[in-house]
Amino acid sequence: MEVRLQKVIAGAGLASRRKAEELIAAGRVTVNGKVVTELGTKVDPARDHIKVDGKHLSSAQPYVYLLLNKPKNVMSTLNDPGGRPTVKDYLRGISVRVFPVGRLDFDSEGLMLLTNHGDLAQTLLHPRYHVPKTYLIKVKQVVTDDHIRQLEQGVQLEDGMTSPAVVKKVKKAKLNSWLEITIREGRQHQVKRMMEAVGHPVLKLTRIKMGPLLLGDLAPGDFRYLTDREANALRELAEHKLAAEEGPEKKVARPKKKISRAGWARSKKAKVV
Repeated sequence: MEVRLQKVIAGAGLASRRKAEELIAAGRVTVNGKVVTELGTKVDPARDHIKVDGKHLSSAQPYVYLLLNKPKNVMSTLNDPGGRPTVKDYLRGISVRVFPVGRLDFDSEGLMLLTNHGDLAQTLLHPRYHVPKTYLIKVKQVVTDDHIRQLEQGVQLEDGMTSPAVVKKVKKAKLNSWLEITIREGRQHQVKRMMEAVGHPVLKLTRIKMGPLLLGDLAPGDFRYLTDREANALRELAEHKLAAEEGPEKKVARPKKKISRAGWARSKKAKVV
């Protein structure tokens, strides 16, 4: 079966889909001995000989799904030109190259999903699919019911009105408040900007939920593999979002096979690359 060349490269765990496109455009990929630079090129991984920088592309790796509790003052990327610590520093013993699904601010902490399943990651990140994310936040001053109603109705920011949020009071002190806030958008610094718009700057932010995933009692800096149930819930969420987008007239059959823990490459033979 023929698939796009960049998808094959990403599926082999060599690079992200976007990075794979850059490799192709730069003339670093050959198919059956010929340099390929066209991004729409389709190949058959079972028959075609694909090389990147002169090295044969290995077969596709099994999908891996990790949940990390990103500590504060850590970059949510795999590399940082400024030399600051990144989430890669906490992925001890992982043999497969995984990529963060979304980001958290340097000074924020909490749940991050990392995977080598590019299609799933793109679906979860796409703005049109509105995957809910819940944050536990500490803000300045005591938040009033009027401000909570304002957040729940939508807040006007410089890049437009936000979608309604779900807000729950957790506790309050004399000088600040603790809230749980759930949003379905992915604008940059959105929660912080929303709270500033209603006069309550964020002092601390922890992401505690993303779609069906819960941070739970995972310690900062620790990670774990998703359970079978969690991984399948993610897959079903992505399929549901795609089916809703396509509509019944465009809906196509998708594999029903569940993800099993055996297919997640839980080996500790190599390091993250």
